[in-house]
Amino acid sequence: MAFEIEGKIVEILPVNQVSDKFRKREFVVEKKESGNTALFIDYIKFQLLQDKCDIIDDSFLNANVKVYFNIKGNKWERDGNVKYFTNLDAWKIEILDQTSDDKQTHENSSAEAFPPYINDGEGLDSDGEMDDLPF
Repeated sequence: MAFEIEGKIVEILPVNQVSDKFRKREFVVEKKESGNTALFIDYIKFQLLQDKCDIIDDSFLNANVKVYFNIKGNKWERDGNVKYFTNLDAWKIEILDQTSDDKQTHENSSAEAFPPYINDGEGLDSDGEMDDLPF
């Protein structure tokens, strides 16, 4: 079953090459909801796996998006200890900041290719790191 959520991307982590045949990339979406007189903010971490790692880059930072995802659960056992993990596996990201005619959808498939992203250095501090601190 597929799910979707709208929010703002507040962090994009680099691709993590876990093994020769497995890689993943995580990103965080800020979801704001108001109730009565309070504002509730959730920070939801998603992961992209394998070829899906290429559907996001630093240009998505601070963009309002719609994320399409699946919920996956895993069981892990070692030495008699059992742990359970839940992951939100994103498979499509749609930028909402643009007009509906220019709306970009990023979904990786074998029939579709995206040009490589060239970082122009915008948003980087003097050490070349992302400068996204709130102070």
